[in-house]
Amino acid sequence: MGEFSQQTPINIITGFLGSGKTTLLKGLLGAPDLADTAVLINEFGAVGLDHELVQNVTESTLLLDNGCLCCAIRGDLQGALRDLLSQRQSGQVPYFKRVAIETSGLADPAPIAYTLLAEPVLQHHFRLGGIITTVDAVNGTAQLQRFPESVKQVAMADRLIVTKTDLAEPEQINALHSSLRRLNKSAQIVEVAEGDIQPAALLTDDMYDDEGRSREIEHWLAANSGGESGEAALVHDHADHIHSFALTYPAPLDWTAFGIWMSMLLHRHGDNVLRIKGLLNVAGGATPVLINGVQHIVHPPSHLPDWPSGNRQSRIIFIVRDMEQATIEASLTAFNKLANPDAAPGRAA
Repeated sequence: MGEFSQQTPINIITGFLGSGKTTLLKGLLGAPDLADTAVLINEFGAVGLDHELVQNVTESTLLLDNGCLCCAIRGDLQGALRDLLSQRQSGQVPYFKRVAIETSGLADPAPIAYTLLAEPVLQHHFRLGGIITTVDAVNGTAQLQRFPESVKQVAMADRLIVTKTDLAEPEQINALHSSLRRLNKSAQIVEVAEGDIQPAALLTDDMYDDEGRSREIEHWLAANSGGESGEAALVHDHADHIHSFALTYPAPLDWTAFGIWMSMLLHRHGDNVLRIKGLLNVAGGATPVLINGVQHIVHPPSHLPDWPSGNRQSRIIFIVRDMEQATIEASLTAFNKLANPDAAPGRAA
């Protein structure tokens, strides 16, 4: 995996107002096995850190008693990350192997991911590890029906943390699960009662990390196998029209043709391609290629050492807004046939 595996993953923690982000942050900052994590928050006072502080490393950086760095965002996120990187390189702060960013006041995770990863210096040193979204079990369904911001937070997530399940009725939780699955078929759903969050697994299972990769990939591929595409019926009154679907290709894909197709797709429709994740069987390659993108930004592909299962078909997951599955499927099939006229067309997974 080379250089890509050496980049520091950035995990974005988002969620609608009152959904439990602060509780999750407190768990992250107190977890002993996250000593090698830097957490960027908007203000220290919001998560009640005073009793946990050991020392001020800089004006905006605190070292907690578990070894976790807690950094206040002063100004823009790009500047905060550049400062943090510089402090790590100069030895001002202990070495950290991952970053978590809390997005209070920044409801839409898409421009955050884009802003962070479009900057060349940051792109060289950091990569997107995952998007974690908290959802209130009591009020989540109503919020998804009323607020487009909540819909995008759920649709773009890699993990959905359903909070306050101890306060919700079983019928409410079941209805919320159905709504979440319509919007996002591949995200792992974790239920939390009474604030009991195990934060380590949320950040350490990474699709580019040797230990977490197989579990992560197998989960989102299995979630998107079989059944219909996840039309977001509960938000039919919103203009977003977000839905998810997966395509499979039994024959190897031509890498050049696929790259041109994806570049053209994102150049023209990047605002509406919220997430794209895939495991590709590339013609001439013995092992799979992992792709992961957010809107206009596609991370450098990762060449995995082996297949996570015996299924060697190319499988690509899309979460899109106001785009037809048939249009995307037909365009990719056409590009692939230009390179391989005998290739079988893709099909819905």
